[in-house]
Amino acid sequence: MSIFSDNIRFLRAKKEITQQDLADTLIITRSRYVSYEDGRSEPPIEVLIKMSKFFNVSIDLLLTVDIKKYPLEEMMNLPDNRILLPIIIDESGNNSIEIIPQKASMGYLSGYSDPEYIESLQRISLPFLTNGKYRAFPAQGDSMPPFKDGSYIIGKYVEDIEDLKKNKSYIFVTLNDGISYKRFKSKNKQSIEVAADNSFYKPYEIPLGEIMEIWQYASGIFPEDFEPEDFDNYNLKDMFLEIRKDIKLLDEKVSNSK
Repeated sequence: MSIFSDNIRFLRAKKEITQQDLADTLIITRSRYVSYEDGRSEPPIEVLIKMSKFFNVSIDLLLTVDIKKYPLEEMMNLPDNRILLPIIIDESGNNSIEIIPQKASMGYLSGYSDPEYIESLQRISLPFLTNGKYRAFPAQGDSMPPFKDGSYIIGKYVEDIEDLKKNKSYIFVTLNDGISYKRFKSKNKQSIEVAADNSFYKPYEIPLGEIMEIWQYASGIFPEDFEPEDFDNYNLKDMFLEIRKDIKLLDEKVSNSK
């Protein structure tokens, strides 16, 4: 028996359907389906896709995760049947907030859909954060004042990209940039435009295909006070940015006058 065969047997039992019923849905013979449940053969990709859509469970979870250990009622479906978002509930029934470690933030990109990885994270509960799924991400760099290195940004999971609100702050988990805290500006068919709160950095676009998760800013954890001189550093960068803009405008005027 493989994880996959155990999973489809378990999921079929939860739906209370027979092997013949499922075989008919998949448009294959019963004997062929039984060979998958018994672990004697593996289905081709087109059958895997049909199973994934029928059970509403992503292919990677069907093949690699023992679903019996993680009740589907405690998981959140993501759009396009991409993955399932593991949700950890504490002993009191509260929705715990997982904390992504500073030193292991890049590991989140490979473990964000793995219930065992999520279960291994440290967790906290904040009573004022309810009605949603929350997670805490480390702040890094100087593009997200007032969050400095060592701070954590708590985000509420966004189920649909159409729910993004202009000029609201979000944590974007993307294939190329990893975890970033930006302000949403606009959306088109291929990408979204975001901007840092630090105006030293220019707005940029994130292709829709690179977006793995989006979390709306809900709260922050500040291990240290944000000192006034920190703002001075940002203002200094803004000043250089303005000077650069002025030089560019001056160059354009000189070029046009020739």
